[in-house]
Amino acid sequence: MKIYDITVPIRAGMPVYEGDPGVQIDPWSAFAKGDSSNVSMLNFGAHTGTHVDAPAHFIEGANTIDKLSLETLIGRARVISVPDDVMEIDPDFLSGCDLDGVERLLFHTRNSAFWSDEGFRKDFTHLSPEAAQLLVERGVKLVGIDYLSIEKFHSGHHRTHLTLLRENVVIVEGLNLSDVPPGDYELICLPLKIAGGAGDGAPARAVLRALSDKL
Repeated sequence: MKIYDITVPIRAGMPVYEGDPGVQIDPWSAFAKGDSSNVSMLNFGAHTGTHVDAPAHFIEGANTIDKLSLETLIGRARVISVPDDVMEIDPDFLSGCDLDGVERLLFHTRNSAFWSDEGFRKDFTHLSPEAAQLLVERGVKLVGIDYLSIEKFHSGHHRTHLTLLRENVVIVEGLNLSDVPPGDYELICLPLKIAGGAGDGAPARAVLRALSDKL
């Protein structure tokens, strides 16, 4: 079955959320300098590119990234296509979606096209707090979206994040779903296992494996 790599490559100059550290990749040792090996030094924030938010991102003393369940990060997921004219995914939109039995939900929006832009886009499609609450009530365990935040830019309250993270719903941000048709897949999303207080989030490699040869 086909495998879709839905990870955004980490590179210098890539879009990062406003106020977050930029990406810096420098050679620590290099053949070109006469060294015996190539070793790169990486400098970027925990919420760079495709990444997972841990509850500790917004909740003091909550679970860090190394405590997240692998059973949640790996399993059947549904990709839902969101029309380009939908800027906010709200309960009305969700009411038209088939969410029966869905535990992992990925939103494919207009945002996926933004990865070709060099700068950060503030007008990204996002999930409303009310829609987040509805997903919690439906038993969803993981929610993903195809830009650097699931929440409206500078919302001022972080209610979407808090609604999900307080219930230990895993948030995956920074996906690229450009080539992925809507449907059901197996999601494999593995964030770096960063220990302790630094584990508010981590970059991840995320792939979708088609469950049939029609996707």
